[in-house]
Amino acid sequence: MNNVAIAMPDYEDEETGEKIVRLPSWLKETMPDALPAAAPMAFILDVLAYLEKDNWDVSVVFCTNATICALNRQFRNMDEPTDVLSFTLGEMDGERFLPGDIVISLEMVEENAAYFGVPVEEELRRLLVHGILHLNGMDHSGHLARTPEAGAPDPREIEPMLRLQEEILTALARREKKGIRWER
Repeated sequence: MNNVAIAMPDYEDEETGEKIVRLPSWLKETMPDALPAAAPMAFILDVLAYLEKDNWDVSVVFCTNATICALNRQFRNMDEPTDVLSFTLGEMDGERFLPGDIVISLEMVEENAAYFGVPVEEELRRLLVHGILHLNGMDHSGHLARTPEAGAPDPREIEPMLRLQEEILTALARREKKGIRWER
């Protein structure tokens, strides 16, 4: 059985200084009758089942551009926000595998979705899969960039990690339309 922990960003209310959690409206709209993290958790569990992973404890942090920029600067020497960072741990804790942490900027999810002309939920799913594949040891150096002008690249030219990423997204979307969840 896999486990997923999701941390939401803390924001400080400008007037009161009180720490509050403020979710983007698009994230709330994707799960009106559930806890805010329920839909991403279920999706991550489906991805892990698709990849035939078991006993994984995955941690995901949703944050702001400021937070991911600070992490990007500290760990990659890049002073700019990015959409997703994966921090691989890759350790066993008894029977449990601790692959590491995925950090996603919710602001970049919105920016990417607008840029690529896709729904924000789709872009969030793409980044979750991307992060999981990194935690699974995959790398994507030399991949072709997605650009709206270029359209979809020829699948034969996409490197293996991005090809698998899109394969997972397609397979899970098909099963979701049929109301079927991946089981492990």
